[in-house]
Amino acid sequence: MTQHYDIILRNGLYFDGTGAPAAVRHLGIRDGRVACVSDTPLEEHGCPNVIDATGRWITPGFIDMHTHYDAEIIAAPSLSESVRHGVTTVMVGSCSLSMVCSEAEDASDIFTRVETVPREKVLPLLRQRKTWSTPAEWVRFVRQQPLGPNVMSMLGHSDLRVATLGLVRATDPAVVPNEPEMQQMENVLKEALDEGFVGLSTMCLKWDKVDGDRAWSKSLPSTYARWRELRRLNRLLRERDRVHQGAPNAANPLQITQYFQQTLGLLGKPLRTTLITLMDLKGNATTRPLAKLVSWAANLLGGDFRWQLLATPFTVYADGIDVVFFEEFGAGEMALDLKEQVQRNKLLKDEKYRRDFRKFYGEKLSPRVWQRDFGDALVLDCPDPTLIGRDFADIARERGVHVVDLFLDLVVEHGRKLRWYTTLGNHRRDVLQRMVTDEHTLITFSDAGAHLRNMAFYNLPLRFLKLILDSHADGAPIMSLEKAIWRLTGEQADWLGVEAGRIREGDRADIVVINPEAFDQDLTAVSWADMENFGLQRLVNRNPGLVEHVLINGKQAVRNEALAPELGTVTGFGTFLPALRH
Repeated sequence: MTQHYDIILRNGLYFDGTGAPAAVRHLGIRDGRVACVSDTPLEEHGCPNVIDATGRWITPGFIDMHTHYDAEIIAAPSLSESVRHGVTTVMVGSCSLSMVCSEAEDASDIFTRVETVPREKVLPLLRQRKTWSTPAEWVRFVRQQPLGPNVMSMLGHSDLRVATLGLVRATDPAVVPNEPEMQQMENVLKEALDEGFVGLSTMCLKWDKVDGDRAWSKSLPSTYARWRELRRLNRLLRERDRVHQGAPNAANPLQITQYFQQTLGLLGKPLRTTLITLMDLKGNATTRPLAKLVSWAANLLGGDFRWQLLATPFTVYADGIDVVFFEEFGAGEMALDLKEQVQRNKLLKDEKYRRDFRKFYGEKLSPRVWQRDFGDALVLDCPDPTLIGRDFADIARERGVHVVDLFLDLVVEHGRKLRWYTTLGNHRRDVLQRMVTDEHTLITFSDAGAHLRNMAFYNLPLRFLKLILDSHADGAPIMSLEKAIWRLTGEQADWLGVEAGRIREGDRADIVVINPEAFDQDLTAVSWADMENFGLQRLVNRNPGLVEHVLINGKQAVRNEALAPELGTVTGFGTFLPALRH
């Protein structure tokens, strides 16, 4: 009997997502599943869509387990900036920020400043569209959305705290949840886990701040929680074998010991834990080896610990002084706390303030993410064209002033029209190559959907594959292509406990067709593009010729590099993916 397929992928080099050796195969897709994987050609008669994959790779769709698409899945659920690069499954609810339990204004205020998505866009959207207030209601809403990729979710601890305590109490360091409030948080987390949420995300990093008027510039609600509160919530995660995603406080490196204790579980069951982020920082040479030591020791002693790893140079763009890493020291924090440009300029011109800024800038031993080196920052755009392409230290020498004074003068003069960039870490390719071979890491942390003007890592899986290909070209391969693709697909799906990441017979047909010859281009380049349904522009990646086709649930989301017109407007592509472990 002749088998009929909805789609046939012919003659491509097939990677199944398990790390097994790749081979030329022919795939038949039917009813959203991989119906056949054959080493001989399939009967194409009656098949409406045959894709010739000769000379191409056929891989599982990539998983991006650290995004901030929480608002975008409401307004523009195609999430096309990820889909066009082969991402077929994304995680929302990262960094303690979900839009599940709290009221519209609360959900907006804990999200917009941290992720630098304009409040004036997010708050009206939530007021108009947010009809849910429980995890079950949110899942029903998401299942009805015309999603592009599949969506997984964490429950955000800041979201949970605000829904329970209110925004003002949740950001008051003196407030400790009482027993009824703790039970309420536990019950909501139980419901989320029952609905298939992957786990709970928390935040200890103090420089992530609240927007709006009621708790302006307070740290995120999750940062005010005592560890006894987290221990009670973690107990539920252990019972269900779910994930705790966290972010340590960069100003208190010893706090990592709290996560260490939790992942071990001491005499109980270990807690699957992932933290952001393992990075080779320019400004702190001790961070990476200490982080590796923690993960090695935690797993050696029976824990289940993974660092998230951005497998590419961490380059950040800034408009004037508006960039989050200035929140890590007092003088930068003071400036960012001021909303009005007039007030901010008055502060920036104050000589005492400038002395404080120079003091913080010159400190060498304090914990840091930014290397505090304006000589390692290039002007990208400015009303004064003579400055473009130069670093601030060079301009300061020319003018005979301290580089901090030069920078502050330029911010006062040009404001946000002064655009510049710097690379904070992962700048040494040999070190980065060693980092991606660490078995205690997960290749993720794109932050897709956030920091619209500051960064673009939508193509992070492709950058990782190029890193691996370059090592092969150098004659010193750091891992096989099969393992590299597994790291982006099957490994993450298994660790999270979701049905994704593999394309064997019977698996979900989330598939990417890649032209390997097109990796010979600069994948770190960024450009501007309109943000669908938001009336904004954002930094994006564009890699012509590389990802030719993308299938999600057996439907073609990208055809010959073009997004399908129906993507984001009809259901049937992505869906809500529940965690399967219980």
